[in-house]
Amino acid sequence: MAKKTKHAKLPRLGMLYLDHVLRFFDKSNFRGWPDKIETVVYHWKNDKDRFVKEVRRKKIDILIGNIPATAYETFREIARELPHVQFIPSMDTQFSNKSKENVTRFAWKYDIPIPKTYIYYDKQKAEKFIDKTEFPKIIKKSYGPSNYGGYFVHKVDSAQEAHNLLAQKKYHPAYFQDFVPMSADVRVMLIGHKPVCAFWRRPPEGEWLTNTSQGGSMDYMDVPKELLDLAVQVSKNANAEYWACDIAVGEDGKYRILECATAFAAFPYIRDWIGQYLMWKFSDGRFPLPHIPLYNWEELGKMDASVLRTLRYITFGRYTPSYDGAYFLDKKSKQTEEGEIYLHELDALYPILCTEDRTSEEWPSEVWNFQDNYGRTIRKVHAKSNPRPLEAIASDETAQSEEVEETILLSEENLERLLTSVDGIGKKKSAKILKKFDTLALVHALETEPERLSEAFSWLKSKMLKKLMKQWDAFKETL
Repeated sequence: MAKKTKHAKLPRLGMLYLDHVLRFFDKSNFRGWPDKIETVVYHWKNDKDRFVKEVRRKKIDILIGNIPATAYETFREIARELPHVQFIPSMDTQFSNKSKENVTRFAWKYDIPIPKTYIYYDKQKAEKFIDKTEFPKIIKKSYGPSNYGGYFVHKVDSAQEAHNLLAQKKYHPAYFQDFVPMSADVRVMLIGHKPVCAFWRRPPEGEWLTNTSQGGSMDYMDVPKELLDLAVQVSKNANAEYWACDIAVGEDGKYRILECATAFAAFPYIRDWIGQYLMWKFSDGRFPLPHIPLYNWEELGKMDASVLRTLRYITFGRYTPSYDGAYFLDKKSKQTEEGEIYLHELDALYPILCTEDRTSEEWPSEVWNFQDNYGRTIRKVHAKSNPRPLEAIASDETAQSEEVEETILLSEENLERLLTSVDGIGKKKSAKILKKFDTLALVHALETEPERLSEAFSWLKSKMLKKLMKQWDAFKETL
């Protein structure tokens, strides 16, 4: 009788889900995993302590799932309370999921080409920038739903149009990019830093948005090798087990990153491939590494989308051709900047790689959470906050923002002095404002929605609000 092979104990996997959030993975994506796969659901509000206890009680070693932007900072705290649990993707890898601003900071750090970008948390500074900059510009909503579909991306052609848009939309921070005319963009999906799917999105004639929801078209053919090289570089920078990025193809022939994240729409068979990759990564060779040929998407993309949405467990064999087979196989090639390369040779240049397991934090929230930290400090955001060479900051495709000399803490005492400096707001009324609006909320209201204060307090009339805003602007000048 054959001797049974003794396998090392496998780590305990857990699926991370959140109420009201679409699930990227299902246990079926990990077909063949011999042990029970646990499930933990985060219920929002004050659920952090219960969630942590459940993960500990179920003795989960690896927690797999994407975190939406609105829960990202909470899960930063949760991950610190569970230091022996490995989050997949890691919180550092998911940094770009939170906002467009985070994508920009990620790109600044790693010298990734992006449209020139400007970020302002100070409303007054943003307005001054609008008055002196050149147009057209792109204005985007930085924080919010991950799938904007182009609805929160605006092209403005004049200063007045930009002022009107921000007054109406109240986006915070104010996020601007130089408008770069582009012929198309390409969505690339990667697993273990290998491209596994890529497709073009082209704008309708006379338009600039490429989103299919806005009338754009898509196809899978002839994605350039050099564009795939950029996607691979970005995936490696993020240390991403799975990754997607949108790359603009400019009319000037340059490639620029528009978006990147671990939260993206993917066909079920691609999620199966990610599951197979993760099973290989965490089983010490017990499960095979999936073989996913480069440019497989050209053939699969010929199928109707309704078929692609139902395909599961697609596998590819490694074909060893006969002499005649080799002859016909070598007829398939791609034209690159280095010349013509046979497809099977090109595939070998893109191996599936194992990502690093890191214990240190690359993007700690105390440093990089500009959105929430702004309420506690006046932080005039600057590109030198990123560890990049100064000469790179001056390059054409590098994002820039405001100067910063220091960070000054804003306490309730500071804000009380500000409020009581306005005639008609005494200590009692000041206390009521600070009870209803904490430091973060009050600064956010003063910067973006001052009318909220009048709505909250009937006695705070427009004349008094104007005085308060004048004092707020003067207060900021002293910092």
